[in-house]
Parts: sequence; C-alpha cells; structure tokens
Amino acid sequence: MSESNPIKSAVEKVVDTVAHHGHPEKAEIPGVPNSEPPSLEEPVEPREPLAPKPDQTGPDTFSPTGQPTGAPQDAVAQGGAFLTSAQGVRLPDTDHSLKAGPRGPVLLQDFHLREKIMHFDHERIPERVVHARGSAAHGVFRSYGTAANITKAAFLAEGVETPVFVRFSTVLGSRGSADTVRDTRGFATKFYTTEGVYDLVGNNIPVFFIQDGIKFPDVIHAGKPHPDREIPQAQSAHDTFWDFVSLHTEATHHTLWNMSDRGIPRSYRMMEGFGVHTFRLVNAAGETTLVKFHWKPKLGVHSLTWEEAQIINGVDPDYHRRDLADAIEAGAYPQWELGVQTFPDTPDQMFEGIDLLDPTKIVPEELAPVQPIGLMELNRNPSNFFAETEQVAFHAGHLVPGIDVTDDPLLAARLFSYLDTQLTRLGGPNFPQIPINRPHAPVNDMLRDGFHQDAVHRGVAPYRPNSLDGGCPFQAGAGEGGYVEVPVEVAGRKVREAPASYADHFSQPRLFWRSMSPVEKEHIIDAYTFELGKCYEQAVKERQLRVLANIDPVLCHEVAQGLGLPAPEPSEPLADPAPSPALSQVGREWPASGRIIGIVADDSCDLAAVGAVREAVLAAGMVPLIIAPKGGMLGTMPVQRTFLTARSVEFDALLLAGAPAPGKDAYGARDAKAGNLPPDGAVDPRVVLMVMEMYRHAKAIGGWGAAPRVLAQAGVPEQAPGVVAGEDGEQVLREVVLLMAAHRVWERFPAAA
Repeated sequence: MSESNPIKSAVEKVVDTVAHHGHPEKAEIPGVPNSEPPSLEEPVEPREPLAPKPDQTGPDTFSPTGQPTGAPQDAVAQGGAFLTSAQGVRLPDTDHSLKAGPRGPVLLQDFHLREKIMHFDHERIPERVVHARGSAAHGVFRSYGTAANITKAAFLAEGVETPVFVRFSTVLGSRGSADTVRDTRGFATKFYTTEGVYDLVGNNIPVFFIQDGIKFPDVIHAGKPHPDREIPQAQSAHDTFWDFVSLHTEATHHTLWNMSDRGIPRSYRMMEGFGVHTFRLVNAAGETTLVKFHWKPKLGVHSLTWEEAQIINGVDPDYHRRDLADAIEAGAYPQWELGVQTFPDTPDQMFEGIDLLDPTKIVPEELAPVQPIGLMELNRNPSNFFAETEQVAFHAGHLVPGIDVTDDPLLAARLFSYLDTQLTRLGGPNFPQIPINRPHAPVNDMLRDGFHQDAVHRGVAPYRPNSLDGGCPFQAGAGEGGYVEVPVEVAGRKVREAPASYADHFSQPRLFWRSMSPVEKEHIIDAYTFELGKCYEQAVKERQLRVLANIDPVLCHEVAQGLGLPAPEPSEPLADPAPSPALSQVGREWPASGRIIGIVADDSCDLAAVGAVREAVLAAGMVPLIIAPKGGMLGTMPVQRTFLTARSVEFDALLLAGAPAPGKDAYGARDAKAGNLPPDGAVDPRVVLMVMEMYRHAKAIGGWGAAPRVLAQAGVPEQAPGVVAGEDGEQVLREVVLLMAAHRVWERFPAAA
C-alpha cells in the first residue's frame, strides 16, 4: 500500500502487515481450482502434470527413517505425461474393459480393470471415531526463547524455527458432516523438531467432559447419533447426550463452554487452542515446572451467531475448511501465539486451591497470566487431503526431552488410546513412515517388518545388546539428548476412586457464566433452550435444569421458561467467584486481516469508485468479493458472487455501491430467496435480504450513492449502530474496517433487562 493511499492511516490500526514467507505470489481472490486455467476443449497433446498452486505443498521430503533426502517435492508426486498402471506400464485405454468382441463378456485377463477396481474398492480407510471431520495446513513455529528457563526442549530455544502441521476438527460428526455445528473443536499440532516429533493435541475448549479417561467411550457414545436410527448427525441436541451429562455433572463446565459462543467459531483462524491437561516441563538443570498450554489467535477469538451457523450448514457445509485454505492462498496467513501458564511443581499439584490434575478445571488468567513463548504461522495448504490431512497421526505420547506428562487420569488413557487407534485406521504399526508423519530426526528403532514397511533395514541384529552390528544402535542418556522421564515419587493403594478435589462440579461453571457479557449470556440461554428443546424425554430436561440451578438462577429460570417447565432451586450453595474478563470474547479489538468484504454493485453504479474500493480492500490484506446480478465481468472487474449464489453469512462486512434493480432471475420459481416478483422501482430482494441478515447478525454495513434506498427497503435506519452511509466509497470503507475490529457491532444485540 502506498503512503499516498488515504485508506492506510485508518486501516493500519486494525490490520496486521501481511508477510509472505516462501511464496512467490498470492491469489488476489482465492479458490481457483488449479495452477493454470483449463482449455474449453479436451487437451490432447501429451504434457507433464501441472505444477501445484503456489499455496500448496506436500510433506517435507524425509526418508521412512527420518533422513533428509534432499529430493524436490515433485519427486514424491506422480509424474509423466502418460497414463500407466501402478507398475508403470503405459496404458492405451482406461474407458473400456477388455471383452470378447464389443458386445461379448469381459475377460478375466484384463489386468488393468482388476487393478483399477481393486484399488478403488480399498480407497477408503476407517474414519476417526472422533475428530473425523477435519482440515489442516503446514506452517512454521518460531520460538521466542522465553521458555528456555523452564524446559530443555530444543525447539523452544531462542530463535529456533520448527516445521509444523496443524489439523483442526470437530469431535462428534462424521467425515461428511458440516463444519459449523455446535461442537468441541480439535486443535492438534505436530512439531517436526530436531529431537523427534512432538504432538500437542488439544481442543478449543480448555476443559473436558470427564475427569477419568475410562469414561471416554461413554461420553462419546452419548454424544454420537443414536445407534438405532443413526441420527442426529454432528450435534448434541438429543436425549442420549443430555441424559449422560445431566447424570454426570462433572461434564457441566465443558458443556457450558459448548453452549456458549465458543461452540461455533467464526473460523479456525479465530479460535483459541488449549492443551487441556497440566504438563510437566524440565529444564537443563533438572528443575521442573507445571504448565498449561494456550494457543492465542492473532486475529482474536470470534464466533458465529446460531442463525448464521444454521444457514451456513446448508449454504456451505465446508465453511471452515474453505475459510482456512482460502486465507492461506490469499496470503492472509493465520497466526497463533503459543503461551504457557506456569505453576510450582508442588507435591499436591494444586494452585490457589485449584487441582491441576483435574481436566474439568481452568486456572483463570488473572491468577496465572499466559506467558508467550513462540509464534506459529500457517502458510501452506496440503497438496493432497488424503495423504496429509487424513493420514496424519497424532499422539499425546509423542514427547521430546524437556516435556513430560502428569498423573491426570484422562491424559493416561489418551497415552494408550491414540497409539492403539492407528493400528486400525492406518493398517499397522508402521504409520510413522507415512510421509506426513515422518520425523525430521534420524530413526534407528530396532522395530521391524509389519504392514506397510517402507524402510529397507540393514544389519542382522535388531536387538540389544549386540556385537554383530557393532553394538549399534546405542542408548542415549540425558547428556546425549535421550528422553529421561522425571523421577517422580509414586506411591499409594490400588483403588478405583477420585480425589476429593474432583467433587466440585459447579464453582467453575459459575465462574464462566459470571464472566460473560450480557449478549454472551443471552446466547448461552438460547443454546440450552434449543438443545434441550430437541430432547424428547421430559425427565432429561428437568434433570438438566437442576444442573443449571447450581450454576445460576437467571440461567436456569430463562431456560426453564423456554421449555415451559418450572425452575428448580439450587441443591447446594452457589459459589461466589470473581469474574475472569479473559473468558469473554467481547470488549477488545483485533486485526481485520483476511476478512471477506462483499461489494454489491451493478452496471448503474460508479464502477471506477467500486474498483478503487476493491483495490483498497486488497491493499488492506482483506478479500473483496464483487456481488452482481449476473456472472462474468462488471466493467473490468470479475464477478465472484451473484445475487443467486451469495448469502450474507459468507461476508464479514457488506458494502453497497448503489441500489441494484431486480435481476432477471429475481422471482421465486428461479430463486426462492427472491420471493414474489418485486414491484417496479424496487431493489433486488436478494440484496435486501442480505442487508437484513447482516444487520440482524450485527455486522458492519456501508454504502454510498443510492445505497440509502437499499437500507430503507431493508428497514435498516441509516443512523443505526454499525451502519455507515456516505458519498465516498473509500471513506465508507475506512469506517467499516474500524467497526470490524470489534468483530461485531455488539450494541446492536440488546439483552433482556
């Protein structure tokens, strides 16, 4: 952006500088399918495969045993101009089976048919039992060095850069479910460190439903679709879930987070991540510190409204997946700071009366501030979803020297479960040799054979001690970088019990509720009322109201009113915690990088002004989408959306360059959004609908020229909060961008008195 650009001074307050690391170019408008446009006719001249788009890459090229190969990325991709069999034999035809005459029987000797069908029949692997629906990206983590005093982990030393692969996911839905369901999200990061792979496998909610991993099958069985009908998909608004959590009140804290706006993030780019458990770090001197890990998005934490989520699930069920990939392709690389809360490693592993081993508890940031220790940036999209996103294998037990586990009983079960899962999903014990899982450190593990063994091992003595292989491999002590567990004292009777500190199920949910802004409380009330309203059994609803009564009487009363049931009294005294402002998503300002700005225009508008606004949006690191009556070109500008294909939920803000007349398809039989035939002089009803929805969802709206006519027909006052009307498009944009810093125009959401 040039210094003379008048938009810069306003935009720079809310837009981070977009740095392009390692890419020769970025997409002006993301979403093009391939690196070259297709020809109208089928290509017939043989040529090599197209190069990937600039934003796409595969895993770094390491051998199955963790040795850098130096091979270029395309060395592990398929190549050659001609179709071949899996054995490299060129094939003249793949459209016709080998038959005895054109109408004769298919011959058994058709090796190409057999190979092609056999491979197709086995293309799918079992999806994950949980976190099946996911999307991922490559990136880099840069350590600040501020954790070097509490851990000897090499990747956390000052200035160290470590490649990462991050997978975001929902928990309950199948691979084919929608993105914007109300659910917990996974936030799993694979660090390819010089000391081996380290996996930080967390969620977007800092607490979990259960305190002991032995109950994990129960909570997932309760949340999954009912086994008799296999419905509902990817949601908790049903009887079995609420039956379980109302009987199992340790789930209350996590459930409350899920019923809050945290349950439906605006984007993976605007989602926090948490390690959930307490981990033990050890430094070079052998000193230990207990920590909780936090990922803080540089764009701030932001969510969808419930109505937006419901619309998106039908309009674009791939919304989160598309948002992440498009942002990276557009050069708006998402960033998160990794931070830690630190606690003394005391024998009782408590802090300020909070049990650090209880995964249903948080430590408020006001008691233990999150200290930044590094920055992660995601800047490359996968080149193949199956090979990378689907086959990546995370494990809470993938640890490196300097990071150790604690006695959290939920973590203990994860240390078993993740490893066990890969045997079924990925076909055997050699899943670490899949390219996306390969360590970036030498591997000499003495593990042999098994399904999908890609390494060609040497030597004759895969055992220790040996002399036939010269004694190799040798054991590494702490001085040689070996992983040595912290020698914690372990003693006690064998019992199936929980500690007394685990019995408090309501004080922290009450802390969360009291920390919410009025509008966030309204959303929580709405979520509980909707979810419980979907349940069939009255007893389940009444039991959950008893749980809500122990959180807050207003919450319980409002939900009970919506369900048409009496509000019960609390069964125990209500706690009196001080609110934690860090838990609320409202009240701060954030950069607008990568946001989507819809620009509504037609041929009657000042297209030069539209073009200037479009360029200003691009210069500010955001993505402008032109919305017009029909596709093709609007002047010299490509149209990305039409009134038929656009819906308000796709845009973070809407700019009206005029008052477009109804398009030729603005009638109900062609596009139901248009309703009845609009009267003469009316604005296209789909534009009016977009403005009404944007206003209802508290998003910024700007307009110039004839835009006030659109606002009037939508019933939106020009002086309403978050509505900017003016004569100059770039001035309007400046004000709209400033409004976007708060994510929404929150004052447009009145709360009950």
